[in-house]
Amino acid sequence: MTLDDLRVFVAACESGNLSAVARDLSRTQSAVSQHVKRLEAELGLPLLERRPRGVAPTQAGRILQQAAAQGIGHIELALRQLRDLREGDGGTVRITTGATTVRHFMSDAVVRFRRAHPHVKLEFRTENSSRGCFNALAAGESDLAWITTGTPARGIEQRPVIELPWVLAVHADDPLAHKSSIEVADLVEIRHIQLPTNSRSRHHLDVQLAGLDITLASTTSVTDWDTAILLAELGLGHAVVPALPGWTTSGQGALRFVPLPMLPPLAAGWAVRQWDALGPLAQEFAGTVVDSLTGTA
Repeated sequence: MTLDDLRVFVAACESGNLSAVARDLSRTQSAVSQHVKRLEAELGLPLLERRPRGVAPTQAGRILQQAAAQGIGHIELALRQLRDLREGDGGTVRITTGATTVRHFMSDAVVRFRRAHPHVKLEFRTENSSRGCFNALAAGESDLAWITTGTPARGIEQRPVIELPWVLAVHADDPLAHKSSIEVADLVEIRHIQLPTNSRSRHHLDVQLAGLDITLASTTSVTDWDTAILLAELGLGHAVVPALPGWTTSGQGALRFVPLPMLPPLAAGWAVRQWDALGPLAQEFAGTVVDSLTGTA
C-alpha cells in the first residue's frame, strides 16, 4: 500500500468516475484501476463497486476513504510545513476565509506581516461557509481558516478571537435610524435582507430570533455581509449584521448602524487541523491578526 495508491483511491471515491480521475491525474484508466486493485488485493476486500454511471465505494471502501483522506491531508500539510521550514523566510501561508474577511479582519495584519516577511507567499482561498473552510483544512489545502466559531467540527480546533455585536444597518432617512438601540417590537415591520443560507452567522441569527419568537419578513437574500449593508445603504431594506471591526454605530453618509442588544454577539476566530503542528509562519500570521484585532500589538 503506497501513498499514491491511497491518493488515487480517494480521488476515485470522490469523483465516482475512473475515466475522470485518470484525466485529472494525467494517467491511463488502466493505471488508475491498478492502484485500486492493489489495495483490494492487500486488504482482501472489494473497495469499489461498479454502477451504470461510474463507481462507488463499498462499505469497506468508505471506511478506507475516510481514514485515507484525513491521513493524506495530514501528510501533505506536514510536507508543506517541512518545506516551509527548509525555505525559512521564503515559505507560504495558506488562509481560507470568506469573500470579505480579509478587508474587515486582516488588512492591518497583512500589511504588518508583509513588512516583517517580504518573501513569504500569502495564499487566500475563498469559501462561503464554515463547512467549506473545514473541508479545505481537512484536505490539507489550507493552514488556517477564519470562521464564525461555534459548533465543534471533527478533527478541527477552533479558537475564538473576537466577539461581534449585532446591529441593524438602515438608511439614514429610515425612522429606525434615529433610535439609540433596536427593540424586539421594532423588528416586526422591517424589510429584512437575509444573510447567506449556508452561513454560520445566518444560522446563529435564526436561532436567536426563534428564541425571541421573531419572524422577519424577507425581501432580499444576499451572499455576504457587505452586499446586505450596501442594499441597506441604498434604502432597499434592513440588514441585521455583525458589527465588524472599525465600524461605529453612527455609520457614515446615508448609512446608520443601530445596536441590537437583545441578540448575543457572534464569535469569530481561527480554525486549524492542529495548533501544535502549525508551521511557525502560519502561527505568526495568526498571532498578528489576533494582535491587530485585540489591540495587544
